[in-house]
Amino acid sequence: MQIAIEKPDQPDVIELIDDLDAYQKPLYPPESHYGIDIAALSAPNVLFAVARDEAGMAIGCGAIVMEPGYGELKRMYVRPERRGQGVADKVLAFLEREAMTKGCALFRLETGVSQPEALSFYARSGYARRERFGRYPEDPLSVFMQKDAG
Repeated sequence: MQIAIEKPDQPDVIELIDDLDAYQKPLYPPESHYGIDIAALSAPNVLFAVARDEAGMAIGCGAIVMEPGYGELKRMYVRPERRGQGVADKVLAFLEREAMTKGCALFRLETGVSQPEALSFYARSGYARRERFGRYPEDPLSVFMQKDAG
């Protein structure tokens, strides 16, 4: 497996994002969807990582949006058939390292109450629940988490 910073507007990466959206849309009402689109993932303040298998197929992705004072984790996804193989761990560690080289010392995220696997993954990865942050509205379906770098 290889992980690198890549452009999100590639067909196989767009397919990953579409799969993530298809997974999340039935879990929450439209007003509780906070994912960012391909254009936003292409912004200069975004680190977008893609994990590829030995054949070069995109099997996972994730992003960190570099905000003043913190980096926000967005769009973490691993193809279902590749889960349980450490892909998410490696993508997250890669993104955190890349962000730290750019001076990021704090990571935050928003995920949902209907994603117990994600909540467990982030807790195992050192993220702790925190209060709402940024421009997120009050939403009982949201869970906010944070981790100090290092």
